[in-house]
Amino acid sequence: MRAIYFEKFNGPVIIKDLPIPAPSPQGCVIKVEATGICRSDWHGYVGHDSDIKLPHVPGHEFAGTIFAVGGGVKNFKLNQRVTVPFVNGCSSCQYCISGNAQVCPQQTQAGFTHFGSFAEYVKIENADFNLVNLPDQIDFNSAAALGCRFATSYRGLIDRAKLKSGDTVAIYGCGGIGLSALIIAKAMGAKVICVDINERILEKAKALNADYLINSKKVEPIDQIHQITQGNGVDISIDALGSEQTSNQSVLSLKRGGKHLQLGLLLTPSSTTPMPMARVIAYELDILGSHGMSAVDYPKLLSFCLDKKIDLNSLIADCFSLEDGPELLKNLDKTAIAGVNILNPSKAFI
Repeated sequence: MRAIYFEKFNGPVIIKDLPIPAPSPQGCVIKVEATGICRSDWHGYVGHDSDIKLPHVPGHEFAGTIFAVGGGVKNFKLNQRVTVPFVNGCSSCQYCISGNAQVCPQQTQAGFTHFGSFAEYVKIENADFNLVNLPDQIDFNSAAALGCRFATSYRGLIDRAKLKSGDTVAIYGCGGIGLSALIIAKAMGAKVICVDINERILEKAKALNADYLINSKKVEPIDQIHQITQGNGVDISIDALGSEQTSNQSVLSLKRGGKHLQLGLLLTPSSTTPMPMARVIAYELDILGSHGMSAVDYPKLLSFCLDKKIDLNSLIADCFSLEDGPELLKNLDKTAIAGVNILNPSKAFI
């Protein structure tokens, strides 16, 4: 099979022919029809993730059809359309049993703990527990766009921050995860303020019905947000980028009793982040995180998309061949993408 492959962090990235993986007794192999290109993949490529052992094949948000199943798999069959959460649980620990596989201590993650979906085929473990049947109404590209950024935003807003109609939400950073949060918040009847430094991305947010746009390169976003909210601040503020600056701005944009939601990966050399904790105490703020979604919750997510008639293709910026992937991966930190870019490993682009 063809796969995107590197042997050194921040080094050359190539297309390499590798053997098609074989399923474990409880696992399966999926023919990858679509896989999203995420900033998390870039973090892995440059060496920010300690789970990755070289050489490596990245890619963690994907959808496709079952190519091979282990002898112990009972609930899935060949050629079935499926998608998979980016966190796969062990199925037997207290977290998996309670429905919280996204924080399983023994979790596996395609593209991090083992070879990922930037390939024609990818294997996963505990298929009966981790696979998600994909409804015919949702195409492979849309399902891949759901796999990390949309699912993380959905769990963060709905299950963690308890978003409700009428809430005001600020989103710092309007890439794939920020635009996902925008779509979800608007579908729930929230008022949304989008903050970014890129006018093209802000135009995309406007097209997705953002109520207010703030270019933080031109104006101070906290002041603007307090003007919009008549001095109160917002109910929920999201750092969808992942930086010390945006996480602090998010906290300082909140009303008393508000909720800060950290969705963007925030990696610093010390693995710690300064936060305005005096404000957290004085305003009794909640600091929340979201680490994706377990497979058991995916039917709720898929029903939400179908019931709200969400156009998931509106999240997709562009589609590419596997051969385009190496350059896209290497330049993710330099590229402002208005949505989610998709690789189609099984498709020949002319």
